[in-house]
Amino acid sequence: MLHKITSLTVRDVRFPTSVEQHGSDAMHTDPDYSVAYVVVDTDCGLKGFGLTFTLGKGTEIVVCAVEAVAGLVVGKSLQEIVTDFRGFYRLLTSDGQMRWLGPEKGVVQMAVAAVLNAVWDLWARAEGKPLWKLLVDMDPKQIVSCIDFRYITDALTEEEAVDILMKAQEGKQRREDHMLQEGYPAYTTSCAWLGYSDQLLKQLCTDALKSGWTKFKVKVGADLEDDKRRCRLIRQMIGPDNTLMIDANQRWDVAEAISWVTSLAEFKPLWIEEPTSPDDILGHAAISKALAPLGIGVATGEQCHNRVMFKQFLQASALQFVQIDSCRLGSVNENLAVMLMAHKFRVPVCPHAGGVGLCELVQHLILFDYICVSGSLSNRMCEYVDHLHEHFTSPVVIQDAHYMPPKDPGYSCEMLESSVQRHQYPEGDVWTLNMNK
Repeated sequence: MLHKITSLTVRDVRFPTSVEQHGSDAMHTDPDYSVAYVVVDTDCGLKGFGLTFTLGKGTEIVVCAVEAVAGLVVGKSLQEIVTDFRGFYRLLTSDGQMRWLGPEKGVVQMAVAAVLNAVWDLWARAEGKPLWKLLVDMDPKQIVSCIDFRYITDALTEEEAVDILMKAQEGKQRREDHMLQEGYPAYTTSCAWLGYSDQLLKQLCTDALKSGWTKFKVKVGADLEDDKRRCRLIRQMIGPDNTLMIDANQRWDVAEAISWVTSLAEFKPLWIEEPTSPDDILGHAAISKALAPLGIGVATGEQCHNRVMFKQFLQASALQFVQIDSCRLGSVNENLAVMLMAHKFRVPVCPHAGGVGLCELVQHLILFDYICVSGSLSNRMCEYVDHLHEHFTSPVVIQDAHYMPPKDPGYSCEMLESSVQRHQYPEGDVWTLNMNK
């Protein structure tokens, strides 16, 4: 467990997904799925791998932020970090000068997430376990010791968190066995990106249904009549009994969101995701209240800055589905806080995933949530996007629309070095030979 960290490197890795409109939505019309990719080296040869997800331009800014906090990591041993993980988290997020750029939000927090993801990966590898299993096997008090409770004790105290985890000990092994056998339920976003043609939508839905998918998300928000047409097409394809969700990616004002979603209510969406600004807690609360009689919930979180904002969303009854993100928040540490708060407020966690590596990462968190926190699969599912998994050494495994628990040690975010080199921006072959972008 000594494993002294001797170096930290970070690279800008981008994939030209905008060419075929993968990931396109009402606000992000031409995303190039990208990561700031972190590798930590130790004196014993063990490495840890981490990343944070971006959409192309600006990845270089995250890289600079990672480099700015690297000095707080290099020279420390893994044992030193994990015996006071709360203190280490606060060291990275509360530097007296760097925190001015956040605090605990935006590019700085995303950079911290990439670094901490690599440290968690290193810890899991040192223990010879996949990250979800490392978490599941930890004592409740040890789990809680990883969390910074500053600013959230009015919603969740350390004692309450321990109590939640202690109560979930009953049936824990049964739930772990269930996950190993059946996996965690997933939904797909891959069929209905906003830039896809109707022909492609139909083909992808047909293929997904044949593969066992029963839960589908549709991007909306650019044009109401087009949304109606596309939602009608998808609903006809998947039938009345399968689940449909819609996602506006922050497109609307509050009143506009209520009106627009009311017009789409005939298609029976389970939720509207990111209907307005991700920072507008009271706006989300107003939308939630207005849509409740229609049986439509509000989901958000992929661009929620930190645990403090999630606390307020929950306190204000502003969302009915919590969407944690493995790279927007401060890695596992902060996501643990949000999952525990969500359980206290009885709101299901349905993580955001997709992009580059988000599915690989967040599968570990949702397995822990089910096995050790919520103990429930009611109204719970994890997003899945079928892009770019081939670039990882331990890609996700989906069987019958379920995430199967990873078996390899670590946090599943090590990329193939050949993929990193080919897609490194701007010098990788993909960019120098083809895109000149």
